Amino acid sequence: MQDLRTIKLDVQDGIARITMANPPVNAMSRAMSDELTAAFDWISDTPEVRVAVLAAEGRVFCAGADLKARAEKPMGPGDLPAHSRRTRECFHAARECAKPVIAAVQGPALGAGLALMASCDILYAGEAAVVGLPEIDVGLLGGGRHAMQLFGHSRTRRMMLTGWRVPAAELYRLGVVEACLPTEELLPAVMEVARSIAAKSPLASRMAKHALNTIEGMSLRDGYRYEQDMTAAISLTEDAREAQRAFAEKRPPVFQGR
Repeated sequence: MQDLRTIKLDVQDGIARITMANPPVNAMSRAMSDELTAAFDWISDTPEVRVAVLAAEGRVFCAGADLKARAEKPMGPGDLPAHSRRTRECFHAARECAKPVIAAVQGPALGAGLALMASCDILYAGEAAVVGLPEIDVGLLGGGRHAMQLFGHSRTRRMMLTGWRVPAAELYRLGVVEACLPTEELLPAVMEVARSIAAKSPLASRMAKHALNTIEGMSLRDGYRYEQDMTAAISLTEDAREAQRAFAEKRPPVFQGR
C-alpha cells in the first residue's frame, strides 16, 4: 500500500482493519476517497486477508462531503465529473471488495458517510451513531439510492426531504444494524464477527459475497438458479471437500482457499 494520510490499515489474523483518520469529522476528501478505494482493492487481491472491518477515529464515522475544501477551492471545468466519479468508485470499491466488509459505525454517518456505510456487508452501530442525508440543507443532493438499501419508501424520503437523522436505537429497531452497543463495546463485537468469518473458507466467503451482490437485483427464480450454479461450482473445490471431511471426522476444518 502507498503512504496513507487519511486512513490507517492494519492486518492481523486474516482481518484487515481500515480506520478512517481524517479529523475533525472524517469528511470524504479527495485523499480519503482515493485511499479507501486503494485499500479495498488491495484487500481484494491479498490472499492472507479474509475479511475487512471499516471503523473510524473520533466522534464521527464520516460527515460526508468535504464542504470546507469545496469552499476553499471552487471547482473548475472537469472537476465536478472527476469528483463524482472518484466518490462513487469509492463506494463501489467497498461493495465490490472480494472480501466481506463489516462496518463499525461509532458516530454520525451523513451523506457520503451513509453511502459508505450502506456499501458494507454487515453493519453494527454504537449508541452515538446517527445516519442522515443533510444535503438538502447545504445545496446538494445525493445518497438517496444508498439509503434505499437500508430504509423503506417513506423513511428514505423523509430523510432526504427534511434532513432528519435516524438514531442508533431506531436503526436497530428497523433491522438496519445488527446491534446498537455502548461505544466501548462496538469494536470488540465487530471483531468477534470478523474472526468468525475469517475462520470460514476464504473461497466460500468470496463466492457467497459475489453471489449476494449479483442476485440482489434478480427475481426469486433467476436469483435462486444463480445460487444453484454457484453451489455446483463451489462443490468442486478442495475447501468444500475439506469441509465435508472435517464434518464427518468431527474436527475443525483447515481451509487452503482453493
